[in-house]
Amino acid sequence: MVMTLTAYEKVQKVLINEPKTWLITGVAGFIGSNLLEELLLLNQKVVGLDNFATGFQHNLDEVQGLVNEDQWQNFTFIEGDIRNLDDCQAACIGVDYVLHQAALGSVPRSIADPINTNDTNISGYLNMLVAARDAKVASFTYAASSSTYGDHPALPKVEDAIGNPLSPYAVTKYVNELYADVFSRTYGFKTIGLRYFNIFGKRQTPDGAYAAVIPKWTAAMIAGDEVFINGDGDTSRDFNFIENAVQANVLAATANDEAKNQVYNVAVGGRTTLNTLFSALQENLRKNGVDYSQEVVYRDFREGDVRHSQADISKIQNSLGYSPQFDIVQGIEKAMPWYVTSLA
Repeated sequence: MVMTLTAYEKVQKVLINEPKTWLITGVAGFIGSNLLEELLLLNQKVVGLDNFATGFQHNLDEVQGLVNEDQWQNFTFIEGDIRNLDDCQAACIGVDYVLHQAALGSVPRSIADPINTNDTNISGYLNMLVAARDAKVASFTYAASSSTYGDHPALPKVEDAIGNPLSPYAVTKYVNELYADVFSRTYGFKTIGLRYFNIFGKRQTPDGAYAAVIPKWTAAMIAGDEVFINGDGDTSRDFNFIENAVQANVLAATANDEAKNQVYNVAVGGRTTLNTLFSALQENLRKNGVDYSQEVVYRDFREGDVRHSQADISKIQNSLGYSPQFDIVQGIEKAMPWYVTSLA
């Protein structure tokens, strides 16, 4: 029987035979370090830019331990800041594909400190657009966000129907899309924006006030601490495993021009409530030797949060050949051994 390769498998095969040079901004962060790992395993050359505002050296160290010595030699790290145009220009020299992941995430962080969020997510992003345009890179893929849908009530979320932003963070991510469109119209510089929906997986930090829910809850459960749910637990999200997001980035970077100057949802197209998520984490921890029997603690809804979120992924499937390999259950099962080992 002849096995048919997926669009991603075809791209992986081409890249191994014809290596490119990639720039990952925010390379020491959660998504950035997972992109780095995949690209080095594909024998690509990678330039990484990070100022360690939200990234960590131990993420890079972990990747180094997962690739061979020759692959690691293909990685060049620049400690720099996207808010500095010179750093962006230096990082873009000789680069084919840009994966722009650097940002200050978190809705609550943006509400507490809108100025810094704006400075990084808009001014820093604009620096990267200018530097990449001037360097004449072959493609520019940037991290957009499902927060752009704001108060639009329809489910699932379709790319061309958005509402009013509910946080400064959402404003910054919408402005990224506006700038991308203007750069296409004004300079002929085409980009692809990926609207991430609640990505989770290894190397996502559980620490700090702005930690994402899955690593934060998992770390608390491993430690035997209380788990808090903001609201009644019926809030739902389209949780997406990191390997699906990596696939989307590589497909976007290597896409043809017809697929560019677009934004795409990056998700699995499902909905999981926080109550269901808690039970799934509890069950998978038990399978990995951690028995957590405490009851969840409910508290007030969090300011700026969207009640329900679910993506329509037909556009990215049809245009880029995206095919998510992991649903929420499969993603948690694959991630849990790492959580138990690394967060204990």
